[in-house]
Amino acid sequence: MSIPIYTYDAVIVGSGLAGSAAARELKQAGKNVAVITKLHPLRSHSGAAQGGINAALSDVDSIELHEFDTVKGADYLADQDAVELMCQKAPETIRWAERMGAAFSRTDDGKIAQRPFGGQSSPRACFAKDRTGLTLLQTIYEQALRVGVDFIDEWYAADIIYEDGKVSGVVAFNIRNQEKAIFNAKAVMFATGGYARAFKISSNAHANTGDGLSIVARHGLPLEDMEFVQFHPSGLSGSGILISEAARGEGGKLLNSEGERFMERYAPNKLELASRDVVARAIINEIREGRGVGPRKDAVYIDLTHLGKEKIMERLPELRDLAITFLGLDMIKEPILISATAHYSMGGIPVDIDGHVRKNNDELVEGFYAAGECACVSVHGANRLGANSVLEALLFGRHVGQSMVNDIETLYLREAEQSDADTMITEMERILTNNGKETVPGLRNELQQSMTDNAGVFRTEETLSKQVEIVKALRKRFENIRIDDKSKIFNTDLQEAIELGHMLDYALFIVESALARKESRGAHYREDFTTRDDEAFMKHTMAYMDANGEISLDYMAVTPGKFEPQERTY
Repeated sequence: MSIPIYTYDAVIVGSGLAGSAAARELKQAGKNVAVITKLHPLRSHSGAAQGGINAALSDVDSIELHEFDTVKGADYLADQDAVELMCQKAPETIRWAERMGAAFSRTDDGKIAQRPFGGQSSPRACFAKDRTGLTLLQTIYEQALRVGVDFIDEWYAADIIYEDGKVSGVVAFNIRNQEKAIFNAKAVMFATGGYARAFKISSNAHANTGDGLSIVARHGLPLEDMEFVQFHPSGLSGSGILISEAARGEGGKLLNSEGERFMERYAPNKLELASRDVVARAIINEIREGRGVGPRKDAVYIDLTHLGKEKIMERLPELRDLAITFLGLDMIKEPILISATAHYSMGGIPVDIDGHVRKNNDELVEGFYAAGECACVSVHGANRLGANSVLEALLFGRHVGQSMVNDIETLYLREAEQSDADTMITEMERILTNNGKETVPGLRNELQQSMTDNAGVFRTEETLSKQVEIVKALRKRFENIRIDDKSKIFNTDLQEAIELGHMLDYALFIVESALARKESRGAHYREDFTTRDDEAFMKHTMAYMDANGEISLDYMAVTPGKFEPQERTY
């Protein structure tokens, strides 16, 4: 039976802020565009962003300060041309979202309200209570529907059509019934999100399994800066469910078992509003040195009681509900338990400033684009500042969509063939028919626990070398996988097995890249190399996987700018 082939000008994989914003730009320009997404667009992880979206709007702030804070927060690994573009376009992006219908919180005089976030010189995070991501996602999705974007939800994009340096479509299957299809297009954009589900305690949605990155890597294309994984300081103890930086931005205090406001020792000037990597390491260090709290002594307190009921209900109602639901603690009455949680991926699919995917340091892939958390345009470098992620997703999603509009007329359509689906079909059949002894939950749990233990907030040569061997062994055991459900209808066993294969692939990129970077920079902290080494490692890691699954590393220069590297203190 032949597989249907559908033809579009552009196909986008992923329906969060980046994907939906790009799709709207393409459709608005008269292009025929489809968005393929494995879940309903309003379930995209963009909706989980709570605290805000950065833009220099106030009289006491400036675009240049936003640029400086971003580059400093990135530990000087960010590409400064991309940072400049993002910060300069940020105010216009906020006003565009507002015109689209986004309802931001307001000050008494009617201006868009802004709160302080870590590493910022001025309050810069525009917010909608503590539901900023959801507000923006609902707005942009609604506007994309309004212009007629074709959202194809509950379809799993399993492969790209890649030949002779050109991408010309996507191969996917319907999660509902395993119907297969080829989506032929002049241009393809990945907006598939992050990869923090590789770790045991994570703030990420279950859908954030890094599929897009592994799909790209399996075609011999590079992944950039994969060693830089951000651990958010405040996930709910035990689950990692996010308690937004807004809690600290509104005045939350971090306390250890001795009642000490311990950030006074780690960041005497910025305290709880130091950059995320600094605060996360401080929390884990307090726990490691025996000053943790809670039944397992694996958390610290964040105290918001001094804010009072009125302010908490006005600014942080969702965070209060989360703490009550998952911990049974009411932040109005008592401190709540938090610890660091795997949160954000600074690395990803390398792209230039207009979203074109890199084939290597010098060449671009024709007709292939990426934006949002799956992409590495490197505005975040080694560490992302809070509220820059929502900005990056919305701004670069829109920007890359406009880039695709400009390029499409010059791109030709390579007509898809039935054989383009062979890799997907082979993978599905192997998993469905394999009768090995390994289970998906078992292997996934071993991967996530070992990544947390050996490649988490603190790393060493010993732990990373150990993790390389663990991941390689898990990948070998994955060949002996078996799933119980062999049916065609909503076979989540099959989907989770495919996702685990992707997780095992990109986990090796993380640990191999981290092992080779013998310095501490931003979120990558080596206890055996505790200082930043600009002479040897002021460069981007470019990692490639060969046909045997082995990783090789190359490096690419960082794009400099007006901000020279200096010691990063808070």
